Amino acid sequence: MFFTTILLAVREIRRHLLRSFLTTLGIVIGVAAVVTMVTLGNGATEAVAQQISSLGANILQIRPGQGFGRGGGGPQPPDFEMADVEAIAEQIPGVRAVAPQAQSSGLAVYNAANWQTTINGTTSQFFTAQQWALSEGRIWNDAEEQAGKAVCVIGHTVQQNLFRDVDPIGKRFRLRDLSCEVIGTLAARGQGGFQDQDDVVLMPIKAVQRRFTGNRDIRFIMVAVDDAYDTTSVQSSIQSLLRERRRITRGQDDNFNIFDTRQIADTLQGTTRILTMVMGAVAAVSLIVGGIGIMNIMLVSVTERTREIGIRLAIGAVASEVLMQFLVEAVVLACLGGLIGLVLALIATVIVAPLIQVPFLFDPQINLVAFSVSALIGIVFGYFPARRAAALNPIDALRHE
Repeated sequence: MFFTTILLAVREIRRHLLRSFLTTLGIVIGVAAVVTMVTLGNGATEAVAQQISSLGANILQIRPGQGFGRGGGGPQPPDFEMADVEAIAEQIPGVRAVAPQAQSSGLAVYNAANWQTTINGTTSQFFTAQQWALSEGRIWNDAEEQAGKAVCVIGHTVQQNLFRDVDPIGKRFRLRDLSCEVIGTLAARGQGGFQDQDDVVLMPIKAVQRRFTGNRDIRFIMVAVDDAYDTTSVQSSIQSLLRERRRITRGQDDNFNIFDTRQIADTLQGTTRILTMVMGAVAAVSLIVGGIGIMNIMLVSVTERTREIGIRLAIGAVASEVLMQFLVEAVVLACLGGLIGLVLALIATVIVAPLIQVPFLFDPQINLVAFSVSALIGIVFGYFPARRAAALNPIDALRHE
């Protein structure tokens, strides 16, 4: 009986194919929009996680000031010293590597090519902390580091824009007014947070301090925490040590900040998920509009088929069978719209994901939920027209012209 009802519903839909398609258009748009938004949102969340993780696993970033910048008015907080770096490495348990950094920027020139880039002075511990492999060459040794020799390791972006098809190992280029020898190239990493990680020239920190910054201050300290230790406890220990070394008394605020890359990742991922939910909720409004469209057309169908309903009731059909027939028609319409919407969403996400540079993550759960909601909308919005058809008086229905 139920199978026969489905066949009747499909036959009726085929009789008015264009009207049926226009009826389901709201459901199609709604399902496609919801699934596309959620899928792309999940991809964006994963992209954020990948970018943050590329900054290094279990990394603490220590900067002067109370935020990412130095702060507003008032005296500027002092930078760090090499003694601070040595104290962290020697006195804090669970520290795998400590890499001080002195940063500047400058124009790199090789033959006719030039490129504005970031100059990062650090120690060999940087490569251990970041777990950043070389694609070619080597890093500087202890003697070169102590002497502040003008050797450098360049990022993939610098290599592409400065040397292009030339092997950079052993070549010398001008970095501002300094002639620098390339001894290694970094493996490509891409975007990390809000900048291109590959757009960098790494040099021994003493070379950068002498030739670019003009002082011995350390602008930034990167601390890699051993996987066996909790980053929160290590962070607390570093905070206590730096407060003591920077002579911050009880009750005074820190004049430095420590950021855990894992906490940054959690915050950004949480924000992305909220935005995804909001966009999905906005897109779901079109599902309601689609449901209203189904109810409207089903009411028209009941009016058109009043005489048919009267004949069925007159020859022995019960009201529940008439109700079931119209309800099944509404559900079939909604389910067809849901299926078309899922196909369109799949095509859209496959095309759009590479364009906005996020991974395509197929989520069976959101697809199943969207299809189930479309079927539920068919039941909810199809019940009133079906109930109206079942409540018709057979005699009045037969008299209908």
